[in-house]
Amino acid sequence: MKRILRGPILWIILGVVVIGLLLDFSGRLAGGFTDVPTSQVVSIINGNEPLKEVKLIDGEQTIEVTMGDGTTKYKATWVGNQDDALRERLDQRYAEKTLEKWDGENPTPGFFSSLLGTLIPFLIIGVLFFFLLNSMQGGGSRVMQFGKSKAKIANKDTPKTTFSDVAGCEEAIEELEEIKEFLAEPAKFQAVGAKIPKGVLLYGPPGTGKTLLARAVAGEAGVPFYSISGSDFVEMFVGVGASRVRDLFEQAKENAPAIVFIDEIDAVGRHRGAGMGGGHDEREQTLNQLLVEMDGFDVRGGVILIAATNRPDVLDPALLRPGRFDRQISVEGPDLKGRYAILQVHAAGKPMAPDVDLEAVARRTPGFTGADLANVLNEAALLTARQNARMITNFHLDEAIDRVVAGPQKRSRLMNEREKLVTAYHEGGHALVAAALPGTDPVQKVTILPRGRALGYTMVLPEQDKYSNSRAELLDQLAYMMGGRAAEELVFHDPTTGASNDIEKATNLAKAMVTQYGMTERLGAVKLGTGDAEPFLGRDFGSNRDYSEQKAAAVDEEVAALIATAHQEAFDILSENRAVLDDLVRALFERETLDREQVAEVFKPLKLWPKRPAWTGSDQRQPSSIPPVTPPPPQIEAPSPNGTSGSHGSPGGTQLPPGHQPVPPGLPGQPPSVGPGAPSQGQPPLDQQYGQPQQYGQPQQYGQPQYHQPQYQQPYGQYEQQPGQPAPEQQQDQPTWPPHPQQPYGYQGQSDGPSDSGQPGDGQPPQGQPPQGPESR
Repeated sequence: MKRILRGPILWIILGVVVIGLLLDFSGRLAGGFTDVPTSQVVSIINGNEPLKEVKLIDGEQTIEVTMGDGTTKYKATWVGNQDDALRERLDQRYAEKTLEKWDGENPTPGFFSSLLGTLIPFLIIGVLFFFLLNSMQGGGSRVMQFGKSKAKIANKDTPKTTFSDVAGCEEAIEELEEIKEFLAEPAKFQAVGAKIPKGVLLYGPPGTGKTLLARAVAGEAGVPFYSISGSDFVEMFVGVGASRVRDLFEQAKENAPAIVFIDEIDAVGRHRGAGMGGGHDEREQTLNQLLVEMDGFDVRGGVILIAATNRPDVLDPALLRPGRFDRQISVEGPDLKGRYAILQVHAAGKPMAPDVDLEAVARRTPGFTGADLANVLNEAALLTARQNARMITNFHLDEAIDRVVAGPQKRSRLMNEREKLVTAYHEGGHALVAAALPGTDPVQKVTILPRGRALGYTMVLPEQDKYSNSRAELLDQLAYMMGGRAAEELVFHDPTTGASNDIEKATNLAKAMVTQYGMTERLGAVKLGTGDAEPFLGRDFGSNRDYSEQKAAAVDEEVAALIATAHQEAFDILSENRAVLDDLVRALFERETLDREQVAEVFKPLKLWPKRPAWTGSDQRQPSSIPPVTPPPPQIEAPSPNGTSGSHGSPGGTQLPPGHQPVPPGLPGQPPSVGPGAPSQGQPPLDQQYGQPQQYGQPQQYGQPQYHQPQYQQPYGQYEQQPGQPAPEQQQDQPTWPPHPQQPYGYQGQSDGPSDSGQPGDGQPPQGQPPQGPESR
């Protein structure tokens, strides 16, 4: 609306209307005639009152009568069939000397007057069309203005984003700082024969800071910075995209050294030949021109292209080859240290309570991206303002995390006692199985308060980040996922639909174990199925099955066997600890939400399940009894006195608090297992093919495993051998699996193996994915 008001079209229309009204009004004032009915004028003419002048105007079909005093004037419509009678009466009155003058002829207008009256409407229409066309072209008199680049150049008056505003991706910052050095001191690199990279591709999942890094480059570079979106190249006219690419690089070369940033380059850089497009495809022509421009860069021209995408898997190979995008920088989700640094950046300027521990918040948010963490702090600030509080407390942060993970709390949702009881046992089943198994992570929270689409959820988070999971840990995850369904069967003797999403997640996990991870003795260490689907055919539509029907039947049997074994194991754990399960349900009804300490108090009498025996997939591969070597302690880089760390001046806030040891980056933690049937998100990452970019950005489907999803398989029965244990042939006297557990809750921390697994929980996002809301029953 504001743009329309500022444009000339509205004012032209208003001017024409006002001029017309003024002309009409001035015409009325100049004549001084009063409009009256025709009958009144006819009565005056037929009467005997003296008249000064009468005019019959044929062209306008009007009668103008001037009374004898010369000041009173009337005007009325004159109908043609009254012509003869009026003329006779006027002649009669003129003869009687009661009418001084009358005229029945309308003077013919001149040629130019008639021509002007005809041309004025067309002139007005032409002027309006000219201004409309000029406005559509973005100003100027050039007809082909739409073929010019729409790139925006960084304004010096705009607040600058610098590398100090970016945290959690130090490696990417280091690479981009080197780009800045290339532009500032090109002779330094050319002296040793180095060539300046022509292009840098930033790829990674959404929300990890790719565009923020580009804005930081713009703020730090000190050279012209042109930014444009990939979708800005293609319009309705053929050839516009290629024209805009040419114009963009012409501008950059004229102002070299310069940086060109294309956001969401997959909009124009998709793989050619896929789908129904051909050589006439406008997107393909735009890509071809982009390839030509990148090849035509002068090595010493000082123009560098930076592009960002969520989906490097759909980009054309010609675009990714060295010589075009020489550097491909992966921008991953942050680890614990990165999350802590990001929280520090976004907490700056917000009033935080003295007891707020951002490092604890970072531990509670595995799998969160930088955008998710910024959203958490923003939600906490909004909640603080709604409550008219002055400082952000731990309560506000906890509520914000729950809101981001599981959605807003449904205070208005009324649940009957029966459904609430089923929800409590369902979530209690998840929590108890997770606490009893050695390969799962600590239970952080259990609640039966509805949130989002869930009736409740269980949050299970790792002590530290992890990037991979063992087979034993994945089997524990399967049992954890089936804990809710097993609790319903154990207590109510009849399962509900609330476990549907748990079953879906367990099926996906078991299928990955079978078809991708080779964790089954029957099928062995082979990968079954292809994942190279064409991007235009949908996420899974183009996947091909490259194995026989017999092999497919074996896969189905192994998947079913894994789930059945996990289901039975969860049922046995719950049966063995039925009294503890009932105590947990009572505590949930009393408090509705239990934190980690309260859950640990209830689980003190819990009987833990032992670790699984060794498993190699074959009796011929006997595991070694020699324990692994002890790794050296991690080296901690001391922060510099000026508050920065590293060689590139990244903020000192990236250092952990004193006394905290750095931990390896890792797999996001257990997502909350939500409501009966809450989703079990957060799967371990897929093995990546060496040198290939990870497959990001697949279309999200609610309840489906997202990027970095594992798939699973292998029959239950052989387990990992612990260091120092005898080989399997020496374990004849060992009790069969699973033995009757007798250890109290807390023995897990004293085991000789790691107790934290990074297993996903229901409702928590998988690695690199933004958290998704849990699904209701």
